[in-house]
Amino acid sequence: MSYLNQIANLSDVTFEKDADLTKYSTMKLVAKGDLVTVTSVDSLIEIQKIFKENKISPRIIGMGANQLLPVQSDAPYLILKFPFEKESCDELRDEYVFPASVRLSTLTSMASKFGLLGWESFTGVPASLGGAIVMNAGTNLGEIGPLVTSVKYVNSDGEICEHTPTSESFSYRHCNFLKKGDIIIQVTMKHFGVDAQLREKIKNYLDLRNRTQPMSEKTCGCIFKNSKGLVTCRAGMFIDIMGLKGLTYKGVRVSNKHANFMENFGGSNYDDVVKLIEIVKSELKLQYGVDFETEVKID
Repeated sequence: MSYLNQIANLSDVTFEKDADLTKYSTMKLVAKGDLVTVTSVDSLIEIQKIFKENKISPRIIGMGANQLLPVQSDAPYLILKFPFEKESCDELRDEYVFPASVRLSTLTSMASKFGLLGWESFTGVPASLGGAIVMNAGTNLGEIGPLVTSVKYVNSDGEICEHTPTSESFSYRHCNFLKKGDIIIQVTMKHFGVDAQLREKIKNYLDLRNRTQPMSEKTCGCIFKNSKGLVTCRAGMFIDIMGLKGLTYKGVRVSNKHANFMENFGGSNYDDVVKLIEIVKSELKLQYGVDFETEVKID
């Protein structure tokens, strides 16, 4: 029996061979691959053991943001859809426990409702909570890392582990404690108090994002990390100065609204986006001598 048949026979698991993955990408890239959807931790544990036994490294899809899906993957894709009791969010608490698959937009709604200080930092970020932890997601308002008090994950051996973050656990757009193959299943979040004006602040920040970023286009978020040195070099500003807004390769272009975004306007795929990224990155290096790292995950 193949490892995929083993997985397909597990409870709380659905399997789709050669699935169309376009809808699982916020950039709507043309992509196909074997898709495994799991709805319980027990089944995820068994899946991890099967993957290890067969030396398979799955690709995890959160909300399909901040990652590019290859046209045809040689490894299966894994989506988590754990149950979430929304009633647990109906009252003000010091801490909240969430499954990794919950959307950040749910947390933003809670921040707006209760005025949870700190939670405004991921306003407008289109990600699952697990994905946000992996990349220490954030905006100009802050990062998610300082708000995390506990992370549970299943390691590549199929064991449940728990990490209590320290000051070393997160860095700019990176989670430092997870190893390859670890899959987050649960996150405990705190806040920094209550601000009655937070609802208005979140609304104003969303309005700002809508004015300055291509929120209605098919994008994967920021392409490049800002370069952190003695002085922060903002990738979008440098790309704009070079006059690369609107630069097009096949069906993908550098956004005219914000230069650190790329828009899929014509049925683009992974290879098209990677090519445009390489062109822009090369120009940045040539013109300014700055080697910008990609923020978007390129497998």
